[in-house]
Amino acid sequence: MLLKPYRETLALPKVTSLLVVATLARIPIAAAAVVLTLHVVTDLDRGYGAAGLVGAAATIGGSFGAPVMGRLIDRRGLRPVLVLTTVAEVIYWLIAQALPYWTLLPVAVVGGFLALPAFSVARQSIAALTPESHRLPAFALDSMTTELSFMAGPALGVLIATNEHAGPRVAMLTLAGGILLGGLGLWLLNPPTRAEHEAPVSAGERVARRDWLKPRFVAILAVTMAATLVLSGTDVSVVAVLRASGELGWSGLVMSLWALFSLIGGFAYGTVRRGLPVLALFIPMALLTIPVGLGGSQWWLLAVLLIPAGALCAPTITASSSAISHMIPAAARGEAMGLHNSALTVGVALGGPLAGLAIDNLGPKWGFVAVGAVGVLVALLVLPGELRRRRSDRPVEDAGEPAVAPDQPAVADGEPAVADGPAVAAEARPELTVAGPSAREDELVVAPVVVGAGLSSAGGSASAGR
Repeated sequence: MLLKPYRETLALPKVTSLLVVATLARIPIAAAAVVLTLHVVTDLDRGYGAAGLVGAAATIGGSFGAPVMGRLIDRRGLRPVLVLTTVAEVIYWLIAQALPYWTLLPVAVVGGFLALPAFSVARQSIAALTPESHRLPAFALDSMTTELSFMAGPALGVLIATNEHAGPRVAMLTLAGGILLGGLGLWLLNPPTRAEHEAPVSAGERVARRDWLKPRFVAILAVTMAATLVLSGTDVSVVAVLRASGELGWSGLVMSLWALFSLIGGFAYGTVRRGLPVLALFIPMALLTIPVGLGGSQWWLLAVLLIPAGALCAPTITASSSAISHMIPAAARGEAMGLHNSALTVGVALGGPLAGLAIDNLGPKWGFVAVGAVGVLVALLVLPGELRRRRSDRPVEDAGEPAVAPDQPAVADGEPAVADGPAVAAEARPELTVAGPSAREDELVVAPVVVGAGLSSAGGSASAGR
């Protein structure tokens, strides 16, 4: 019974092939940050700060590039963007390994801007391929496969970059080959970015930003950014705490267990029939991150304390993808998913430095406190608006009578109104939920997606994709 939602979702046309191709395409992307770091430190003989600067340059480029590439997909279709970004990123990795440091910095910005949009394309295509009744398990599968990509990518990158017969430059050339294969795979698969009942790209439909770039959407982006900030800050804090206690050798195992907790949480969340509000998932995740540092004296205790927050990683981040897929019109979905990807990337880039600042000034365990507290603060800033929205979405009744007559089901922001009698299930009325913003109760909902967004420059954090 638990596997039924996943079996039904994987039986939908092109969903399985999309997940397989997207997972493989994400592996070289996931390895990029750690390979770039090792190249700067080893081949260019610079420090980790200099490596972080190059990674930050790539992150900045990617943050601006993702929504631009998404908008191009909305306007021109998927294949032209795949050709542009695949060719550009292959050229970037081919020449980056031969550039001096100060030339590499601006080139990294361009490389990030024109990066292959494998993460956002997969999410956009999932929204097009799946009816609403199967979208939550579909995003859960995307989340879990992304987690696998971030578990495999950095490990393979380090293996090649540290091999005495290879090295970072060979690893960078390998990344070029991997990106080429990933882009070619997505081009051949050509997954749809619009559902069959939605206007195709060739129809030239345009949606003004003011029609969808609203406070509710911005709130989802803020929570998404805060979530990856907590995750990347936790990565840094785990290493710092274990190093201080003399158990740094256990950090790989602790990180792997944390990823496993996220996978399990993502799997469980994908079986839920109806999602939860994103804040209901994110606030506990942020709060439960704060006391994790108390287990720093023992690696196994640290791993145990990471279980609750880790299990909420994948559900929190992907539900933001699920919410966006419900509330954004199809003609703007690519740009919206690009902005979502940028929020993921920016959060990852900010989390490490924030935790590092707290660790340097207050001690290792304060890294968890700092990122968890910032996460809670962002959630509290978003919460009043969400509560107001929920109150305003309640049906208006007059003298105890329903606002909509039983024989006149109305659509309010994409959600069928509940009339006198049995409720109309969204899955039974998919045409009411796919076009335009949604006022669904789970709109700020999080389905599990692991994130992929980008990596923090200096470390290559596996949590970036959660």
